[in-house]
Amino acid sequence: MTALPLLDISNLTVEFATRRGKVQAVKSIDIQVGKGETVAIVGESGSGKSVTSYAVVRILDRAGKVAEGSISFSGVDLVAADEAQMRDLRGREISMIFQNPRAALNPIRKVGRQIEDVLLQHVQATSATAKEKAIEALEKVRIARPEERYDAYPFELSGGMCQRVVIALALACQPQLLIADEPTTGLDVTTQKAVMDLIVELTRERGMSTILITHDLGLAAAYCDRVVVMEKGKVVETAEAAAIFHAPQHPYTRKLMQATPRLGMALADLLPEGTPKPPAQARAPATLAGAAPLMQVENLVKEYPRPAGGALLAKLRGKAEPEKPAFRAVDGISFSVARGETLGLVGESGCGKSTTSMMITRLLDPTSGRIVFDGQDIGAMPARTFAASPFRRRIQMVFQDPTDSLNPRFTAQRAILDPILRMGTVEGRAALRERCEELARLVGLPVELLDRFPHQLSGGQKARVGIARAIALEPDLVILDEPTAALDVSVQAVVLNLLDELKQRLGMSYIFVSHDLNVVRLLCDRVVVMRSGRIVEEGTAEEVLGAPKAEYTKELLTAIPHPPA
Repeated sequence: MTALPLLDISNLTVEFATRRGKVQAVKSIDIQVGKGETVAIVGESGSGKSVTSYAVVRILDRAGKVAEGSISFSGVDLVAADEAQMRDLRGREISMIFQNPRAALNPIRKVGRQIEDVLLQHVQATSATAKEKAIEALEKVRIARPEERYDAYPFELSGGMCQRVVIALALACQPQLLIADEPTTGLDVTTQKAVMDLIVELTRERGMSTILITHDLGLAAAYCDRVVVMEKGKVVETAEAAAIFHAPQHPYTRKLMQATPRLGMALADLLPEGTPKPPAQARAPATLAGAAPLMQVENLVKEYPRPAGGALLAKLRGKAEPEKPAFRAVDGISFSVARGETLGLVGESGCGKSTTSMMITRLLDPTSGRIVFDGQDIGAMPARTFAASPFRRRIQMVFQDPTDSLNPRFTAQRAILDPILRMGTVEGRAALRERCEELARLVGLPVELLDRFPHQLSGGQKARVGIARAIALEPDLVILDEPTAALDVSVQAVVLNLLDELKQRLGMSYIFVSHDLNVVRLLCDRVVVMRSGRIVEEGTAEEVLGAPKAEYTKELLTAIPHPPA
C-alpha cells in the first residue's frame, strides 16, 4: 500500500485477565486497510478476528485490554482516545454490523426510532427531519415498503430484513469505515448474496472502507480485495483475494481451503491431510419397487390464522371487513424417505423447511395431510398419544444452534442422558454413566468433558453433545436442522463425516435441512427444493444440484459465492 492507510493496526496485542492469569487473544498483529478497500479477516473461532474488531471500536469487555501496539484511524490514536472521543467516532466515523441482527436491535423499540436515535446522537438530523431520514435510510437498504417498516418491531421482521435494518443503522451517518462481523451467518444463500451485494454497493458508492470478518472463505473470496488469515491470535498470511485462494502459502490457510465444501469434492476430502479417511459409502438407493419407505408425507398442509385485530377494530367502528384467509406455511407437499437414506430439504428462509420438520417430529400439529411413519399415520395421533408411543423414540432432532438447544444448567452428561431418563430405557447410575460414555466416544466427544456445562464447551463440542443426545435412543429417523451452520469449516468437515459414519453404523435415515447447497451436495442422496411452502423440484442430489430444471433452483445455485477466477 503506497498511500497512508485509513486504518493502521500495528503490533497489536490484546490480553484478558482470567482466573488462571493473563491470556493473549491477539498477539502482535499488523493489519492495514486503505481508503475504499474491502479487507476480509478470516479464521476459525478463537483466532482473534472479533477481538481485533472490538479493540478497534473500543468495546472490549472489562477483562480485556490493549497490552501493546497502536491503532491509528485517519490519524487518530484510538488506543489513547478518551471515551468521549470514541462515542463521537462510533457510528459517525466507524460503524459495526454485528453477527446476530436480532440481538443487535432493541426488541421493544420500533426500528425506525432506533435509526432516529443514531441520527440524533451524531447530529445528522433534527427532531423535525429524523423520521424522513430514517425512512430514507431504510429505503437505501432496499427494504420493501419502508414507511410501514419504520413502525415495525424487530420480531415482526425476518432475519434478512433485520440484517438490512442493522446495515441501515450502521450506514445512517455515512461512516468512513464499516466493520461487518459475520453479517450473513444463518442467512440463506439468496439473502446472503443480497446482503453482501448491498454492503459492497453502498460502501463503494460512498467510497467507504470495509472489514469483513468471516469464517466463510468463499464469501471472502467473492467480495474482498485482500484477505488476512488469523490463527490463534496471530496473522499467518495476508494476500490479494485471488492469490490467497489459488495459491495459499501457509499450512493453516491450506487447511481452511481444504475444509471448504465445493464442487467436485467428496465428504472425506474435507478432512485435513493425514486424517484417516473413512471408506467411501455408496449413495442409498431410492425406495425399491414394492418396498415401503420408512416415512411418507402426503399432501401435508400447515395453516396459521391471520391476526384478527384489524377485523375486530373494523367491527367496533361499525364497518365490515372481510376475514383474511389463513396463511399457508406448508401447502400440500408430498415426499418420502427411504430406509438408510439422507434426504436434503433446501430453500430460502420462510419456505417451510423448519415447519415441515417440526410437523414430522410432532412439535407442530399439521392442519391436514398424512405423515405415515413405518406404516402408521403419526400425524393423526393426538400429541399426548404420540409422546407416549414408541414412535417418539424413533424420531429425533438435532437443532440448528448448538448453544440455544442445550439447557445451560445441564452438564454435557445430563444433556445426553435427558431422552434416556425421560423414556426410561436405562436404569442405575453406573449403567447411565456407561451409556453416556459410549455415546460420547461414538460422536468423538472426550469423556473428560462430560461434566462440563455448555458455556465451558466449544461450538464443535456442543454440536457433538446435540448429536449424541439425538442418537441416544437409537432412532430410525433423525432431523438435522442446519446442524453445522454456526460451525467453523474444519469443525463442520469433521461433524459432517461423523454424521455420515453414524448413519452407516446405526442404519439411520436423515432429513437434512440446510441452505448450504455445497454441504447438501456432499451429504444427501436425494434433494427436495421448497419455495413458499411448496415443492418446486425433487430428485437425486446429482440431478437437482448438477442439472436443475426449476428456475428457482438455478437461482439458489447461482447465489453460492465463488472464489475469483
